[in-house]
Amino acid sequence: MSFEAILKAEDDGRRRSSRLNFIVLLMILIINALAFCGFQYLYRVEQHHQDMNDGSFQESNKFQSSVVEKQDELSNQMNDTLEEIRDLRRQLRRSRERIAQMEGRHLKLLLDIQANTRSILEAESDEGRNTAGELVNQSIEADPYHRWMLDRRDTLPEEFREYVATRKLVFGWNPALSTDMMTATVGQACVANLDDLKQFMNYEVGKVCPDDDNLAQKLLLNGCEPLPRRRCLARGPIKPTEPLPFPDSLWTEPPDENIRWSAYDCKSFECLNTRSARKVFADCLDCFDLKGREAHRWVGRPSKPHAVDFTVEQVLAMKSGIRIGLDIGGGTGSFAVRMREHNVTIITSTLNLNGPFNNFIAQRGVIPFFVSLGQRFPFWDNTLDIVHSMHVLSNWIPFEILEFVFYDIDRILRPGGVLWLDHFFCIQSELDTRYAPLIRSFGYKELRWDVGKKLDRGAEKKEVYLSALLEKPLTGRY
Repeated sequence: MSFEAILKAEDDGRRRSSRLNFIVLLMILIINALAFCGFQYLYRVEQHHQDMNDGSFQESNKFQSSVVEKQDELSNQMNDTLEEIRDLRRQLRRSRERIAQMEGRHLKLLLDIQANTRSILEAESDEGRNTAGELVNQSIEADPYHRWMLDRRDTLPEEFREYVATRKLVFGWNPALSTDMMTATVGQACVANLDDLKQFMNYEVGKVCPDDDNLAQKLLLNGCEPLPRRRCLARGPIKPTEPLPFPDSLWTEPPDENIRWSAYDCKSFECLNTRSARKVFADCLDCFDLKGREAHRWVGRPSKPHAVDFTVEQVLAMKSGIRIGLDIGGGTGSFAVRMREHNVTIITSTLNLNGPFNNFIAQRGVIPFFVSLGQRFPFWDNTLDIVHSMHVLSNWIPFEILEFVFYDIDRILRPGGVLWLDHFFCIQSELDTRYAPLIRSFGYKELRWDVGKKLDRGAEKKEVYLSALLEKPLTGRY
């Protein structure tokens, strides 16, 4: 803690102590005033009683009862006031103890730093100076941020240190932000991938960035998320053209010239669309082919119970009020396109796994979002009408991570919003014992819950698909 912060803490403590003393004095004055008023009242009562020689006995009894009630009421008020004063004294004593403890800790830290600094100045040899310098570092390393920076001061790239340095706001304290500082955010695992981080942050400021898309994605998938910002200019395609206008862009393959292909094995959409024929392994073999299976997803006749293929029209008919949402791992954005055809805005999260997924989505006229499943969804609580995921949320994800993801989905869904689990796959026994209990633990209304066999790897695997439409409770969470 800085010296200014220590002085501020001490000043705040003195102000709190002064306020408590003033409150105690004020309460004592109030008690004296109440006591004086009570004695005056009793005196007038006694005088009145002496003057009532001709009053009836019944009226006298009523009057005496009234006097007793007033006395009891006054006594209760005085007891309550005394108890409040005792409580204030206890709070004052605890506050003084806390202030004394804080002063002791801060004073010890300052004395340690002062003594170690003096040792540096008085050290006669380089070895002595180094030893004293380490003592100073130990004193200030109680601050986690400074300790983190000190531990890596000789290894972190200079441009990275420049980015993450904490800086003062230009106009000082900002009451809306409750701070006078600004700190850049990076993933906690960035420094665990130091060699890749050094390469990523090695560029000329103000010049075109290195051609390192795969390096950026590698860092992101290893936990360096969000990636640090860079002061270089993003590379673009060599001869790009204007994208097609809406709605032609939705189902038209963009020109190859609008994509920068250097990060991928294929250098054209023709190459991407023939991968299945060439038996090339890829996470999504035919999803760039807008005239193939992509054109038939989420359309057609409404499915009946026990069928795991839902249509967009069917879902929108079952749940009104859907306007905005998120598609987790949405491939090339076809779900967002189908929803846009029904005036629903969907943001599609996706990676560039050996293909230009983000650029392809943007060329179609919907919104891509380059983010992994490891990051907290950057949406505020209770905001989205729908969250959809096809294939991505399944048993390939470690169960503990999947649990966190489901809780984060619940966080961003508004009350009454819907989670559309689309072809969630797992083994039947896992569904019964692990995944269904987890999904149902949130208390969602099951608008649809359909399970079908997954046979692409053979019936002996006993794999199943779960497609479900789940409505978040509208009330009950306060």
